[in-house]
Amino acid sequence: MYQVLYRKYRPKVFSDVYGQDHITSTLKNEIKNGRISHAYLFTGSRGTGKTTCAKILAKAVNCEHSIDGEPCNECEVCKGLDNGSILDVVEIDAASNNGVDNIRELRDDTNYAPGRCKYRVYIIDEVHMLSPGAFNALLKTLEEPPAHVIFILATTEVHKLPATILSRCQRFDFKRIQSETMAVRLNEVAKAENIDLQSDAATLIARISDGALRDGLSILDQCAGRNKTVTCELVSDVAGLAGKEALFKLSACISSKDSNTAMTVISDLYQNSYDMQRLCIEMINHFRQFLVAKTVRKSRELIICTDDEYNMIVEASKSFSVEEIIYALDMFQNALVTIKGGAAARIETEMAFVKLCEPKLDDSTSALLDRISKLEMLVKNGVNAQPSPVDDVAKPNPIIPENKIEEKPQPAVTEQPAVAKENISTAPKEEPVINSTPAEPQAQNTQTANEDIEFAQWDEFMDVLHTENIPLFGVLSGSKGYIRNDFFLIDSSNPTVVDFIKNSSSAKSIKKALYQVTGIKYKLGIYKRNTQSTAKKRDPLEDLINQASSSIKIEIK
Repeated sequence: MYQVLYRKYRPKVFSDVYGQDHITSTLKNEIKNGRISHAYLFTGSRGTGKTTCAKILAKAVNCEHSIDGEPCNECEVCKGLDNGSILDVVEIDAASNNGVDNIRELRDDTNYAPGRCKYRVYIIDEVHMLSPGAFNALLKTLEEPPAHVIFILATTEVHKLPATILSRCQRFDFKRIQSETMAVRLNEVAKAENIDLQSDAATLIARISDGALRDGLSILDQCAGRNKTVTCELVSDVAGLAGKEALFKLSACISSKDSNTAMTVISDLYQNSYDMQRLCIEMINHFRQFLVAKTVRKSRELIICTDDEYNMIVEASKSFSVEEIIYALDMFQNALVTIKGGAAARIETEMAFVKLCEPKLDDSTSALLDRISKLEMLVKNGVNAQPSPVDDVAKPNPIIPENKIEEKPQPAVTEQPAVAKENISTAPKEEPVINSTPAEPQAQNTQTANEDIEFAQWDEFMDVLHTENIPLFGVLSGSKGYIRNDFFLIDSSNPTVVDFIKNSSSAKSIKKALYQVTGIKYKLGIYKRNTQSTAKKRDPLEDLINQASSSIKIEIK
């Protein structure tokens, strides 16, 4: 009879257990030094080796020729425990034996001496499933068991165990298997089974297994049943994944606000029986990678993928701001919660994508607050008395400064906009202005012929900024800098850069980082380019505001 891979390659000794060195080394030392406890608690996520280590421990404490705390697997006791002929190690499933009567029967059995072994070992799996009465019945025996009895409790939900149980056990927390470690083990098993496992397929299996080596071996076993050559496409098909091509295509639709293509892709996935709940989970992981790429300087260490896929992630993340990524994560998280509550999975998934492609359709509180905040910022920029370069970017149609309205309410007021408009049209790269006096902007217009110099120390500047202000680092990722006289101009397609520069703390962080890199104190401004205007047109709400701003007269009293 065929034996599945995770059973066939289950470790027989502690040294064969992958990714749990902090536990196996402790257990071996306890056995070697004769410091064996009467009760152990193994906790951790599924597939990390809890039951495997419990069985190895049961053999090691009873082995007749233990070597450095390891079972020899050659003596009669080890062989008898492996083939089931020796019954001194009892494995109990607490999920199906969770009553008081079951524990009372177990408690009575502990009074009998072991038949062949030195210790009678009770392995209680999924111990958190025991009823409160069963826990109470176990307490006294667990606290003062007979000298020949050892309890090993295993659970995936340790928070459900009573404190009285926890205090009576030595606790060992099993970690999730690292993806690199799991990929190594998968390649070893594949080589032993004559399976052609491609490296990117091994990485994908390790990622979707979520730290559970047993799950990874099960996926490999299923893939090998279809084809001896295991590729990424085969793994995605077997595991029911949408595939990286579909994920990148859907994220591109969100970036370009193309709801039509997004709905077509979702329909194709649905027709091919892809689970919509699984798609939401994949999109959450996908945008999580974008978030890491935008906010972490050494993001490669935190993103589990191949080098080619990592380059695709970094490039695709440039189309989103940090705020947009967080908004997308919230949207998919809410859709996932709603689907788990019993809602129609396809409808909820499609609604999430449509709202991301058309922000004006989202009437949630967070979306409305975000739109109101943008509106307030635009209105604030519209009546600002200081014609700073930030105001020029945020409001392309100039409005009369407040101090001029107060001084000259006569017909000269109507001529001011025309003059300002003419200045902007004839000098698209106008020198950024900081002071509010009307003489200085005109004086600096004579310097617009100076050529802008690209800031060559941008990478050093970003390294310093990462230590000063991580959110600001994420916003400026993918941007460039230019030097014009004593101004430092930021070239970015991200419209939120304007808001960050207007913030005094953010501006202070930028100036501080610049001074550390160059030793020069620069003034700040925005480098004008076409991508800024096109980026602002992506939000229908801002389009409406910009259209109305040219026709609405603002009266200041």
